Amino acid sequence: MILTYKIKHGGDYTDELRKAKKVAKYAIANRNQLSTKHVSHIGLKSIISNQILRKYGRNKKAKAVKRVNLIIPNQGIREEGNNIMIPSLKLGLDNTIPVNYEKINQIEINDTYAFVSVTATEKPPIDSDNYIGVDLNATGHVAVVADPQSGKTAKLGKKAGHTHAKYKSIRKTLQKKGKTKRLRKVKRRESNIVCDLNHKISRKIVDMAVNSNSHIKLEQLKGIRKTAKTVKNFRYSLNSWSFYQLGEFIKYKAKLQGIEVVYIDPRNTSKSCSRCGLIGNRDGKTFKCPGCGHVDHADTNAAFNIGKRSHGIDQSIADRDVIEGSTDAPKGAMPRKPATPEPHVL
Repeated sequence: MILTYKIKHGGDYTDELRKAKKVAKYAIANRNQLSTKHVSHIGLKSIISNQILRKYGRNKKAKAVKRVNLIIPNQGIREEGNNIMIPSLKLGLDNTIPVNYEKINQIEINDTYAFVSVTATEKPPIDSDNYIGVDLNATGHVAVVADPQSGKTAKLGKKAGHTHAKYKSIRKTLQKKGKTKRLRKVKRRESNIVCDLNHKISRKIVDMAVNSNSHIKLEQLKGIRKTAKTVKNFRYSLNSWSFYQLGEFIKYKAKLQGIEVVYIDPRNTSKSCSRCGLIGNRDGKTFKCPGCGHVDHADTNAAFNIGKRSHGIDQSIADRDVIEGSTDAPKGAMPRKPATPEPHVL
């Protein structure tokens, strides 16, 4: 698995970044001349300019460039103790990568951060028939986790509702005032907060699976925006929260630990009783079963149902990806603060 970590480098590479942009522009304008000899006059180190020529020159969709990172391949990187060295830039980075990895693939550098791509070492699959269930929600807690074997539960992401309410109000005010530049900054800030919270939620879910020697079951929520109830507040939360991002974070963190993630049919997980299986009565966040008299938090009841659901309708990550023709990785980069580094899958 390829993961990327963000590390603050503390150097000044303004001149190198300016040269890199010139190399990228040349590559787009001269796609049949992608040798470093054609850009040697620009003055950028050949090991870096060669990577930029290849990236932009071979991408036929690239028509213009705004910001270009310095790209250092594996052969231009050395590891010395707890440091990552880049001789061509006379740069040393503290190696804060928290996972075991086979090699460093490449490093991209902008004006503030170094994005270190590594091939992470995955643990072998754990030997267990146990599963914890995860109920993802657009209202209340973002995720409710239940372990049917031990009866333990966890409610995660309660601050999400407050976050959306706060930034929705801020955006509404800025839109009325026509402050588009400020509005973009606020959107980026909210996106960063959502990413940070999703990292923390996914880490706690995977930790719970590791501690209980269990795999993870999630609901298959593809198409939920088309089928879910359309109460205005619910619809806003549903479209604002990045469930896909959270699912991807859970998936790659679990894979590193040898934990399988499977998707199940979500039908009736919130309506069925987790004790006897009968269809019960749900009123807001309260579930009551008319058959056995079981009363529970509705999301907790759903999480237990997810964890217990028969394997017959489960669909593994691998099977789902083969059917849909997708890969194991999201396309967008989601770097984290270097103090508590979290990777993203490339």
